Amino acid sequence: MKVIWNTTFITRLTALALCLCLTLSLCIGCADTQPSMDNNPIDENIVNVNTNKITVNNPLIWSDIPDPDIIRVGDTYYMVSTTMFYNPGVPIMKSTDLAHWEMVGYVYDTIENTPATDLVGDNECYGQGSWAACIRYHDGYFYVLFACLDQGKSYIFKTEDIENPDWIRYDFNRVFHDATLLFDDDGRVYVVYGAGNVHITELEPDCSKVKQGGVDQLLFNTGICEGLDGAEGAHIYKINGKYYITMISYRTNGDCSRCEIVYRSDKLLTGWEGKVVLCDSMGYYGNGVAQGGIVQTLDGDWYALLFQDHGAVGRIPCLQPVTWEDGWPMMGKNEDAAVEVKVMSDKDSWTESTFMADDEFDYAENKLGLCWQFNHNPDNDNWSVTERPGYYRIRTEKTEKDIFHAQNTLTQRVEGPYSTTEVKLDVSGLNPGDYAGISAFQTWAGNVGVYVDEDGTKKVYFETIHRTRGGDIVNEEVIDQDEIYLKIEYKFSEIDEEGKITTQDQARFYYSLDGTEWVKIGKGFTMTYDLDLFTGYRTGLYYYSTTEAGGTADFDYYHTYKGLQPEA
Repeated sequence: MKVIWNTTFITRLTALALCLCLTLSLCIGCADTQPSMDNNPIDENIVNVNTNKITVNNPLIWSDIPDPDIIRVGDTYYMVSTTMFYNPGVPIMKSTDLAHWEMVGYVYDTIENTPATDLVGDNECYGQGSWAACIRYHDGYFYVLFACLDQGKSYIFKTEDIENPDWIRYDFNRVFHDATLLFDDDGRVYVVYGAGNVHITELEPDCSKVKQGGVDQLLFNTGICEGLDGAEGAHIYKINGKYYITMISYRTNGDCSRCEIVYRSDKLLTGWEGKVVLCDSMGYYGNGVAQGGIVQTLDGDWYALLFQDHGAVGRIPCLQPVTWEDGWPMMGKNEDAAVEVKVMSDKDSWTESTFMADDEFDYAENKLGLCWQFNHNPDNDNWSVTERPGYYRIRTEKTEKDIFHAQNTLTQRVEGPYSTTEVKLDVSGLNPGDYAGISAFQTWAGNVGVYVDEDGTKKVYFETIHRTRGGDIVNEEVIDQDEIYLKIEYKFSEIDEEGKITTQDQARFYYSLDGTEWVKIGKGFTMTYDLDLFTGYRTGLYYYSTTEAGGTADFDYYHTYKGLQPEA
């Protein structure tokens, strides 16, 4: 399929592209380095102006990368993020210049095997799984900490080589909510965590367990900062002898829905005070930029990597400069407004980073690319990319009632402001009562695919379905062939000539019998970001049986790109 681009779209997308990836560029830092406390005012929206560098805009990456945490080890930067019920879990992203990012792995393949994580019967763990991971580096080891509320547990994974890891895993039978690790100068190690009330718990020096008789107490209530007692998402640092904790809070007044707070103290266990350091939405529906870590670059500059709710696409990362004022890491411009334009790169040219990827499913071994995550735990006996070479095959072993209970649904992020997904599907292995296709997947899902009637008739269909309320087939048409092409176009935002962003959150669904002539099916679909999943929309490749298990669905390829094909 040939994508048709217009000049206005290219201009806007190019500008946005420059904003997406390079924003990430200056953000990851090492807590071992000492900051400059100089008051370096920011010239309007531009940071570190240098004619040998290029500038990009927020958002950093226009995709769902919530709760980011980031470190610098030498000249390499690593970032982790929340992925909840998707597996493998806790992605690890790498950059050598903070402008160009790539996925290098995950912390785990599956975290537990329970009826909920395995989608047994009506059990599921949507909105659960890994929350708000923290990454740190200390004495030759990388550490990743996170909690799983559905398991009532927290986990620490550590390895000497994060890109080729041999993970050591430690389990804790308590929930450290939105936790952060501190390796203090005296060799003691702490977890700081909580919402509203911030707690601190001491660990053994190797992080293997809670230290018996160690510190385990309330640290402070976040309401000490201007009454904002709903703060969470802690990230702790020791900088120039002072302790700092960054957190996100819902603002108690004003038009901004969230703000970033910093708490600080000269002593770890007492004397904490708080200050709002950023409360701004960059003009986007009052959705404040907040929650994340701060980092120092090799050049000595400081940045904060935060996220912003951006409608159905999810929580997208935004980079903000940090200026030290009277010992406080103030974010954004001096007047406490988020910066839209800021990141620089020493590269001669910049290519937008993306975590979307084409896939021809041409693998020598039964292992998928890093762009993919399963919805819940996979059933590894019933998916393959080698059983039929060049295809992602799903085989059903049991019957299910809908897509939300279908195992081996394979998902990939989509991106704003516009992106498109296309697949080729072979349905010759479907049995009566079987459904297969692609989904714009969230609590309200839009599905386009093929199902087989009791008499063996194949029908291409479009349905909208809610995770708990069920759904309906909106359109269906009989087909008399086994191969079909399916496509979803996502339009998350509209950008006018002045660069103003307005939310659209619309998806369109198509099918084709030859891969050239496309037929729109359905009247379109309004996407919503719902907190019971807590994730942005993804494209899901699904197959499930409602009457008799044992069939197969084969996906020949997966193609994705930024942009839309205009309607005829």
